[in-house]
Amino acid sequence: MTKSYWGIDLGGTKIEGVVLPEEGIQPICRLRIDTEADFGYVHIVSRIALLVSQLEEKSGLKRPEVIGIGTPGAMEPATGLMKNCNTTSLNGQPLPNELQNALGCSIRLANDANCFALAEALLGAGKGSDSVFGVIMGTGVGGGIVIGGHVHNGGQGIAGEWGHNVLIPNGDPCYCGKKGCVETVLSGPSLQRYYKTISGEARTLKDIVSRADTDPHAKATMQRLVHYFGEGISVVINIVDPEVVVLGGGVGNIAALYLDGIRETEKHVFNTQLRTRIVPPQLGDSAGVFGAAMLTR
Repeated sequence: MTKSYWGIDLGGTKIEGVVLPEEGIQPICRLRIDTEADFGYVHIVSRIALLVSQLEEKSGLKRPEVIGIGTPGAMEPATGLMKNCNTTSLNGQPLPNELQNALGCSIRLANDANCFALAEALLGAGKGSDSVFGVIMGTGVGGGIVIGGHVHNGGQGIAGEWGHNVLIPNGDPCYCGKKGCVETVLSGPSLQRYYKTISGEARTLKDIVSRADTDPHAKATMQRLVHYFGEGISVVINIVDPEVVVLGGGVGNIAALYLDGIRETEKHVFNTQLRTRIVPPQLGDSAGVFGAAMLTR
């Protein structure tokens, strides 16, 4: 039978599934269905089971002994229950155990940032590197650590969560309960809020970036991003010392991060020179579901 890797990326609005071959990144099969999260937790589990059945039918392959699942939150290792999910009906639920029963196979589960990091480490911008830190900077800020081709989850399942380190003491409040977290400074919505605060106008992040050469408020917003990015990511580099940092999410598309952001990072790293490569991702929106599949390697 053909060797394959199966992955499911569970999102708030869509659930995507992929069957990857043993070599290469051209999917044998790739499908997407609506999550229908408003119908609740039990319904979400049934939708994942439906998608796996559809993958079987379309690929012509029998489901494997293990399937990787990328989730919008993490599992608490001590209890097996979900936590920190923005699809809130998942929180406090034994999702891994119930999926294992529903699908009739073993489950390897990781949050979306870890799946992104794993995909880019094995198949994308970090390929060939032993240690990779994958960053998500979009609506929120998260991250994942991959060492030796494996996700490092940590003892509490929170490894890589740099978005909730305090960057500006007594700064803007974060949903986590602290103030001034990285997420309140470097996320897309936070950049838009800062621009509105100093300019009095509401603009999209894309518009702010495009105006940075002509609009002094947009320029100030980008300078602030670059400065605090350097401070924030240097802490990760000092502790983890990854060979590669891959920047994903909408904010990760901003070109200034790969020029001024790298120079700013070098000021704060505990070394005479920044040797960590800070690079854009290569897999685009495939990273989440590809990473879920790679959990089963």
